[in-house]
Amino acid sequence: MSSALTDLFPHPIVQAPMAGGVSVPQLVAAVSEAGGLGFLAAGYKTADGMYQEIKQLRGLTSRPFGVNVFVPQPELSESGAVDVYAHQLAGEAAWYETELGDPDSGRDDGYDAKLAVLLDNPVPVVSFHFGVPGRDVLDRLRRAGTLTLVTATTAEEARAVERAGADAVIAQGVEAGGHQGTHRDLPENDGSGIGLLSLVAQIREAVSLPVVAAGGIMRGGQIAAVLAAGASAAQLGTAFLATPESGAHALHKQALTNPLYARTELTRAFSGRPARVLVNRFVREHGPYAPAAYPEVNHLTSPLRKAAAKAGDAQGMSLFAGQGHRLVRELPAGELVELLAAELAAARTALSAGGDAR
Repeated sequence: MSSALTDLFPHPIVQAPMAGGVSVPQLVAAVSEAGGLGFLAAGYKTADGMYQEIKQLRGLTSRPFGVNVFVPQPELSESGAVDVYAHQLAGEAAWYETELGDPDSGRDDGYDAKLAVLLDNPVPVVSFHFGVPGRDVLDRLRRAGTLTLVTATTAEEARAVERAGADAVIAQGVEAGGHQGTHRDLPENDGSGIGLLSLVAQIREAVSLPVVAAGGIMRGGQIAAVLAAGASAAQLGTAFLATPESGAHALHKQALTNPLYARTELTRAFSGRPARVLVNRFVREHGPYAPAAYPEVNHLTSPLRKAAAKAGDAQGMSLFAGQGHRLVRELPAGELVELLAAELAAARTALSAGGDAR
């Protein structure tokens, strides 16, 4: 099955699906056309919005691509913490002259409707984040001719992915930007994430599935390292954020190398789930108090984030970024894929010769 996946794209380079308007069809097409595997992000879109992007993408490339879907989250047992957090954010709403969002705006992100579209109009690859779909879902996608991938952040989660019948597992290290794809969001596990190389090794010993390694990868030499550790491909998100095809806000792109944002941190401040972002004022002031409540907190802060972006205030935006953000290169996405592939080839040659594999 490893070859069934990697035969779809010449270079072992997967562009991570980045929700919130970053993974637009133009970016996905550019990556796939260059020989990587581009991914649309269905998260936070309607089923029809996802379908329209798939149609647009198919008009831009005939190369294989993927679509990422969020798995619905369990109901909250305690909603009082969300009310307390909303009270704390009242000052932000006043500052940005907007209202807080409705935390009860929906929990399933249109999951069933999106699956219906993907079954009626199959795409080459579908990946899942925030949990494991039922075996029946994965079986139906397979019968439709779609390969399935599911994110795991531990070896135990990878075993659950294998039991469900997925075709491959995405090993997401703690270095990764954006949301950690943990299957169960347990606050007591905050800060206990596993580094990518250790995670790849643990998952390789736990399951027989092909592994796609994700987390902090910005250079071809790092791709060579995860392939040497047993991965079949590498998934990169932050590396593609600053490309001209990326739909990321201009302030987000600039912040990746702005000295004002010296580090990243996993925080629940914006969504109620751990996500790695550049540390800004919002994270410092609200991160310590944000409850484990996704997607309620995500709905709550959505108007604040949009208002901050409209006002040109990066200190109030959710600046998702991995630990390697300082290594970002402002190249067209296709050129970046080609450069990464060249760096990978050079690293492999150097490793085989016992030289410098940077």
